[in-house]
Amino acid sequence: MLIDFHTHIFPPTISINRESYLSKDKTFGTLYSKPRTKLATAEDLIGAMDVEGVAKSVILNIGWNSEQFIKETNDYLLERAHKYKDRLIPFCCVNPVLASAPEEIRRCANAGAKGIGELHPDTQGFDLGDKHVMAPVMRVADEFGLPIVVHSSEPVGHQYDGKGKSTPELLMKFISNFPDSKIVCAHWGGGLPFYALMPEVAAALKNVYFDTSVSPFLYTPNIFTAVPGMVRSDQILFGSDFPLMKASKVKLQMESVGMRKDIMESILGGNAEKLLGLV
Repeated sequence: MLIDFHTHIFPPTISINRESYLSKDKTFGTLYSKPRTKLATAEDLIGAMDVEGVAKSVILNIGWNSEQFIKETNDYLLERAHKYKDRLIPFCCVNPVLASAPEEIRRCANAGAKGIGELHPDTQGFDLGDKHVMAPVMRVADEFGLPIVVHSSEPVGHQYDGKGKSTPELLMKFISNFPDSKIVCAHWGGGLPFYALMPEVAAALKNVYFDTSVSPFLYTPNIFTAVPGMVRSDQILFGSDFPLMKASKVKLQMESVGMRKDIMESILGGNAEKLLGLV
């Protein structure tokens, strides 16, 4: 079963009033200022899933700054996931600097959210490596057994909108502060798996996962054979970052390197099933 662990959808009102949201929220303004950057609704995603053979998709929010936008978009994801309950798996967003963040996680978890994210520390204005800042959010995440998805960035390489500074060094601070929490580092963790050749790093990553979102944009196909030799193959989750990239493009890159069938099947869906408690 093909599970896309990294997709984004928005309420139709945001697509219609895109310009007004650009000026009202730093994260949205950073990620979606260019008109060619696509926005998708739940129905757009379902249509793409049908075409591309994706059985289920995790629908992530973005790192909104204001409580109003957080609740507005979380409600949309929860409602659409309820409508398409066999296809969509909702995550919820919070801003850790808001006092309301823990309660918002509880509200969404009780309404069916299966995780938290995607967090964007740079544009949301919080220090991911500050244990005091992150503890209230992580405490509730652990209480409900929710994985938390963090936008991750490469310390080198080309620049892109929203790249940010959540590099392996910062991610390791976060991970080390919460060693028993389920953490998903998006976009191959900004290269963090490469450091798992260091025994102490490998040990610290015991509960950490890495998604493959926008992999063809960031890495050559060899990433799919290199990383399973550095971290456990059951720590890798297939993700596209739809609508920024189609699932088929990531899957084609993955298939081009001749991976072992059992490893490929686990990455394409088996690992996500276990993490989300679907099996």
